[in-house]
Amino acid sequence: MTHYDLIVVGSGPAGRRAAIQAAKLKKSVLVVEKGQRVGGVCVHTGTIPSKTLRETVLNLSGWRERGFYGRAYRVKHDISAEDLGRRLSITLDHEVEILEHQFARNKVDKIAGTARFVDAHHIEVSGANDDVVHFSADRFILAVGTHPFRPADVPFDGDMVLDPDDILSLKRLPRSLCVVGAGVIGIEYATIFSALDVKVTVIDPAASILPFVDQELIDEFVHDMRDRGMTLRLKSKVASITRSGDGACLVQLDDGRQVWAEMVLYAAGRQGATAALNLAAAGLAHDTRGRLTADKATFQTAVPHIYAVGDVIGFPSLASTSMEQGRIAACHAFGEPVHAAPEFFPYGIYSVPEISTIGMTEEQVRERRIPYECGIARFRETSRGHIMGLSTGFMKMIFALETRRLIGVHIVGEGATELIHIGQAVLNLGGTLDYFVENTFNYPTLAEAYKIAALDAWNRMPRQQPSTRAFDVLKEAGDLMKVG
Repeated sequence: MTHYDLIVVGSGPAGRRAAIQAAKLKKSVLVVEKGQRVGGVCVHTGTIPSKTLRETVLNLSGWRERGFYGRAYRVKHDISAEDLGRRLSITLDHEVEILEHQFARNKVDKIAGTARFVDAHHIEVSGANDDVVHFSADRFILAVGTHPFRPADVPFDGDMVLDPDDILSLKRLPRSLCVVGAGVIGIEYATIFSALDVKVTVIDPAASILPFVDQELIDEFVHDMRDRGMTLRLKSKVASITRSGDGACLVQLDDGRQVWAEMVLYAAGRQGATAALNLAAAGLAHDTRGRLTADKATFQTAVPHIYAVGDVIGFPSLASTSMEQGRIAACHAFGEPVHAAPEFFPYGIYSVPEISTIGMTEEQVRERRIPYECGIARFRETSRGHIMGLSTGFMKMIFALETRRLIGVHIVGEGATELIHIGQAVLNLGGTLDYFVENTFNYPTLAEAYKIAALDAWNRMPRQQPSTRAFDVLKEAGDLMKVG
């Protein structure tokens, strides 16, 4: 039996970051990955494939140029499933190669197989040929991720009724698609296929989509979805899904309405991939959705030497936050100093168009009774927006009236997931409205929207002497980074 300082189960964003961090601390590390290639859900069925699909669709469809050349504009007129898969294969091979190199460079051992606890310090790994290898470790980090929720009454077949993993292996593009679930994954795929001129219907029992996003952004986003012909069936539950003999699916709603589509994508939630771990042997248990409970500061489970990170512990289930969780857990496991996870982090939704947000929404600000003011900048108001042919998209900034501090940034539109990082830096460093008003942004850029939105808020706020404190704070932070 081989012994390690740390065994990491799962090689997604959380697992790989934890393993490499521990290796840099001169610890012996083993990564167990149930797939034949490293990368986990993020690389093979989740983040990277879906974002690659999105980029391929936007490029081949000419979506970004339609503001100038009209809705009929196409780069490639007959886009096939093969066209979408070609770029995906190249991207995934590149990602796996990078991860393999990182593990080899940092002397991280890895093994392909399914891990199962024998007791709190021992696991057995079953390989593809049913051979079993035993390992022991002082500490464990569980980063097993999730898989799509598949109710028994949904007739999944991988061809007409699919889950989000199946959608990446399409052999043909449908003319119509029904998406069950208006969460992040469902909305991303719904808008991606809509950009391919697929007739899309979205069904969800909630009254609104993406309830954690600022409502003003959602209003704009929903208007855009309906403007391009998408149908929303909100406050509607699915009663049944059946496949007909003529190549179509019938989705029966509980209010009596029916939705016919060539394909159905069932994207109503995910489950933690913990079923095979035999958690009871280690003194652990999962909830009804297979998720683990971990301390939000250290990521320790109820068994102190076993940590859980990434999607398997639930919200926020982002690749970016999972990476930080993995690093923090590895440092804590070996007594290394580490900062706490930040209170505010950017949330990116790679729909068409993108949505990105950080800080408090206007609804949260009002609920906490914080005196505030908002500033809005529409992308069509910027010169860069005109150059790009943008007719939709905007940035919303929220400032506290008493301190003038930035407390929220919310963006919908082209480049939202990149633009958000300017707001992230200012918000987490305690910057104020004055930073945006007093500083110059490159012209023409979409980032200029920060200044436009700040001035929009400034025009409605009480006048006071300009303060350069926000600029000084950012400058001091920059100087410290250079010294470091």
